[in-house]
Amino acid sequence: MENVEVIDLEDDIGESESAEDGAAPATSRTTVSLVIFDCDGVLVDSEPIAVRTHVALGAELGWPLSESDVMNRFVGRSTTSIGEQIAERLGAETARIWDERFREMHARAVDEDLTAVDGITEALDGLEAAGLGAPHWCIASSGSHEKMRHTLGRVGLYERFEGRVFSAHEVARGKPAPDLFLHAARRMGVEPSRCVVVEDSRFGVQAAAAAGMRSFGYAGGLTPAEWLTGTATAVFTDMRRLPDLVAAHGTREVPGAAGD
Repeated sequence: MENVEVIDLEDDIGESESAEDGAAPATSRTTVSLVIFDCDGVLVDSEPIAVRTHVALGAELGWPLSESDVMNRFVGRSTTSIGEQIAERLGAETARIWDERFREMHARAVDEDLTAVDGITEALDGLEAAGLGAPHWCIASSGSHEKMRHTLGRVGLYERFEGRVFSAHEVARGKPAPDLFLHAARRMGVEPSRCVVVEDSRFGVQAAAAAGMRSFGYAGGLTPAEWLTGTATAVFTDMRRLPDLVAAHGTREVPGAAGD
């Protein structure tokens, strides 16, 4: 991957605005106290399963969708948002059927095919070794608690986050609104400026920016790197690099990051 930028995680939520005004950006740095993980595509490699399932349901129920269409419309969105899009296109009853069928088909495919994201166990172990262990992690996902218990439990990760799992079902607005990440930060007792977010969707990195949080955009799965780029986002493709990226919050470069 070329031109991967490793951002300076400074205490500077308004950096881009200051730059536009001609003022020098703030340089005071803040220690990262909380790493907020998305679930699908960051902890569990479930995005391909979800995308294939939506494509199949679209063909069955009258809305032909390509994988790219699903990525653009649905990935990173809450169940409510997806249902609203389907209802607008096909009607409320078809949206209800789609949701029921999706849950059934997705659960079956998870039991058959789901794996953890490559390198995530090493990343979590590396964060712990660096002194940023489990009490400093949480999950903030568009998925339901039921779904996360199933997927995370299937790959042996649920216990590492138990009691620190937050769903978009708990807030009024899902991603790309900032509500979920701000809710997670409040529940964990951490200021937004001391949080970083690990995401794999464009709506997720937009939500992090709206919440005043820096983000690491994981492009090692389905999401193209260019969908994740932004002034508050560092894009990477090897999950094993995450501890180094978090540790580098006070630097402009991490050795080897540009070679991901």
